[in-house]
Amino acid sequence: MHKIPVTVVTGFLGAGKTTLVRHLLQNNQGRRIAVLVNEFGEVGIDGELLKSCRVCDDDEDPNANILELANGCLCCTVQEEFLPTMQELLKRRDRLDCILIETSGLALPKPLVQAFRWPEIRTGATVDGVVTVVDCEALANGQFVGNLDALEAQRQADDTLEHETPIEELFEDQLACADMVLLTKVDRVDLATQHRIQQWLQKELPTGVKIVPCKQGEISPDLLLGFNAAVEDNLDSRPSHHDTEEDHEHDEDITSIHVILDQTFDPAELVSRLQSLVQQYEIYRIKGFVAVLNKAMRLVVQGVGNRFDTFYDRPWQPDEPCQTRLVFIGRSLNSEQVFSALQKSTNAQPV
Repeated sequence: MHKIPVTVVTGFLGAGKTTLVRHLLQNNQGRRIAVLVNEFGEVGIDGELLKSCRVCDDDEDPNANILELANGCLCCTVQEEFLPTMQELLKRRDRLDCILIETSGLALPKPLVQAFRWPEIRTGATVDGVVTVVDCEALANGQFVGNLDALEAQRQADDTLEHETPIEELFEDQLACADMVLLTKVDRVDLATQHRIQQWLQKELPTGVKIVPCKQGEISPDLLLGFNAAVEDNLDSRPSHHDTEEDHEHDEDITSIHVILDQTFDPAELVSRLQSLVQQYEIYRIKGFVAVLNKAMRLVVQGVGNRFDTFYDRPWQPDEPCQTRLVFIGRSLNSEQVFSALQKSTNAQPV
């Protein structure tokens, strides 16, 4: 049987990976797509968002085509988590046209791609391409990679610079492994800023890797799929900070906590409360579902830094609790402090 093509979608926290995959599923042009999402935290926010796309046939269970690996970073658990899941998917490859893997914001792409060299996977699947999603607005604000101009000046002045943060190294590894970069949220900056960021990114990318501006995840499947790159066969041309290490380590202080509240919230007041939390603690990402008073629909909240997006995605189902469920990803977070701050919200009401 043919090898099923696999597209790896990587990128930092809040860059827009889930929005991209969701749009692709809703505009699949007849493709039968399975999605493997590496959720970070015990509450499967990203997986639930994808399952609510309602793109599966009436007789098809979305749980069969959208799978979550929530027990750790995908590149760190390839043998324990990824391998058995891929083996199960490959048993169904006659009913699939392609597979998408959405990594967590903390995953390195290269160790994951290396797993496709294993005999258990190699004969049935190939990495069609690696797509790295980059947040244009975040870069414009100097988030995650620091000030662009200062960073560029430092790198040009000192080729032996060794004191980069783990987040910067991760960002560089994601760029180095990319077949294409999607620059998201370009509608939130002016054209001059967008062009400046694209020029800076192009210098950081391997020769020939294109940057495609994108907003709200709206991109044609024909552009996102079909690279035919067989990435696992040319990894030597995709350098990584961790190539000389037997194993790589992430910053163990970066953790996730989840909060479940039997309360409804006023959206504006809740966002204000979350923005205050971001100021008090080193929180990189907030995402989840919110119960809103007198609303039959579930509110999705996605935040990075002080920027928050909200939208109603679907009605609450009769068989699910109408709860507010939020995941916080950051450094040295204290769950009791976060929980207490949310409970103090003045407009919170018991469900």
